[in-house]
Amino acid sequence: MSVAFTKEESAETAAETLLPDRPVSEHPNLVTQEGLAALEAERDSARIAFEAANGIEDVNEKRRQQAGPLRDLRYLSERLHSAILMPMPETNAIVAFGTTVTFEREDGRVQTYRIVGEDEADPKAGSISYVSPVAWLLSGKRVGDVVTLNGQELEVISIS
Repeated sequence: MSVAFTKEESAETAAETLLPDRPVSEHPNLVTQEGLAALEAERDSARIAFEAANGIEDVNEKRRQQAGPLRDLRYLSERLHSAILMPMPETNAIVAFGTTVTFEREDGRVQTYRIVGEDEADPKAGSISYVSPVAWLLSGKRVGDVVTLNGQELEVISIS
């Protein structure tokens, strides 16, 4: 049956099926090998969820269940299409995309982050986006270099 001849349960149902696109960053889509694999896995999961919802007979429920995966498929397809796979740095002499940097704050806190692409970043898991303020300031620095962020000094103590 054509969708044109189905009756929406309510305006709420229609709104649930027309999700806005996920925002796409204006920055180049740099990715690590792991980040690229994660994007591909997410796309595959979204495709499986979309196809699973395709088997639902109730048109309104089918639309509801397909809305999220369809939006994710559009986003992930765009991110995979624009992905720029970055090689691992040849040296750990300077902070760069793909390196792990450990720095000490003025208050004595020591933090370690791997600098990765925007979709891969997860500060709680120890990775930050290359466009984050910390990564931006630390990029190109060497062990012993000091940068200032919001009035606080950060000293690079190791790069791996």
